[in-house]
Amino acid sequence: MTTAPAHLAGNFAPVAEELTAHDLPVTGALPPELRGWYLRNGPNPQDAASGHWFFGDGMIHGVRLEGGRATSYRNRWVRTSTFTHGARIHDGRGGVGLTAGAANTHVVRHAGRTLALVESSFPYEVDCRPGRELETVGVHDFGGRLLTPMTAHPKTCPVTGELHFFGYGGTDAPFLTYHRASADGELEVSRPVDVPAHTMMHDFHLTAGHVVFMDLPVVFDAGRARRPGGGMPYAWDPGHGARLGVLRRDDPYGEVRWLPIDPCYVFHALNAHDESGADGERIVLHVVRYPHFAAPGLGPAHGSLWRWTLDLATGTVREEQLDDERCEFPRIDDRLAGRVARYGHVTVADSPSSPAPAGALLRYDLRTGSVARHIFGPGRTPAEASFAPADDRPGGPGWLLTYVHDAGSDTSDLVVLDADDLAAPPVAVIHLPQRVPYGFHGNWLEDR
Repeated sequence: MTTAPAHLAGNFAPVAEELTAHDLPVTGALPPELRGWYLRNGPNPQDAASGHWFFGDGMIHGVRLEGGRATSYRNRWVRTSTFTHGARIHDGRGGVGLTAGAANTHVVRHAGRTLALVESSFPYEVDCRPGRELETVGVHDFGGRLLTPMTAHPKTCPVTGELHFFGYGGTDAPFLTYHRASADGELEVSRPVDVPAHTMMHDFHLTAGHVVFMDLPVVFDAGRARRPGGGMPYAWDPGHGARLGVLRRDDPYGEVRWLPIDPCYVFHALNAHDESGADGERIVLHVVRYPHFAAPGLGPAHGSLWRWTLDLATGTVREEQLDDERCEFPRIDDRLAGRVARYGHVTVADSPSSPAPAGALLRYDLRTGSVARHIFGPGRTPAEASFAPADDRPGGPGWLLTYVHDAGSDTSDLVVLDADDLAAPPVAVIHLPQRVPYGFHGNWLEDR
């Protein structure tokens, strides 16, 4: 008997159809304030040759809410050049094609464009106009100015509207480039950052005054990249060291100051903010930290919530574990990006020893340390939860939206929770016309 690879089995398995369905059934009452699209991206390979979950073709699943109704569901593949005619980022002759790729990791909105992102390539724009929702418009390279890949985790400054991001990779320096686009979508800054090697830099941090890069010891391995099967071309190498690079936003071409930390890996940042006092400036970062990355002989690694406090006067970092709960997909009210956010939300992974059973969302009070939980019950697994605000007050009331897979029925729902009363039953459960495979990241995109 042939066993399917893990990334093609269970709820990791792709769905075969692109559907459009209207007037979805709802249990509970949808808040009438919710008017927009909940979109979430993730791998949905056309065939079994993707080799790794991270490499499957991107598919966006979207639910439209308005007037207290779930008016429609759509799912669409992102039609990159890889999807449509098999283009590859590396052509085998040393050439690099940044229009190729999976566009499978995130979906964000900036300057009126909705962009599907993957960190190896250019973004792809998708349409959100009525009747064409989630259809692929095409590659977006900021009018030809973007010359590197774009991270799947850009940060929008809530004050200036600027989009901050970076690109990494390659076999020759520079291995890292920092970019900034204006609120109206013009690419204004692209500056190389000197790092000694190509490391897997999935996320970074933005504060009111700084950008902080994470140079961590997951290093590109050319030998792994040449192996057949399409596995991950990176290896854990603690000898590379681990450090955080601080760049002032008001001097984007200035010095990047590097502060050492203990070797670890971070896929995702929760948030970051600046602090100042009589003893000088500090930067506070909250991350989901792993002790290592897929290192043979070290056993499984699980992420948990940590706080790093960067003392800019002494050049040191205080590293604190805030909880031993294994978790991922940290999110905040994005209107507080780079500012002090009191609450952070994470998705709990399965752990027999965990005080929160599988299928839970946690809400951390970063001021008091208290934790609220929503437990979905046996066999019900939530994905990343996005925050949808109830009013125009950053940090105010709102809802958490997440896709939830039910293993018993092999179906999926979009669940709406009251963020301020997380333990309460769902505000609403929207029953979807097909299963939504496990994926990565998404956003609530309210109508503007």
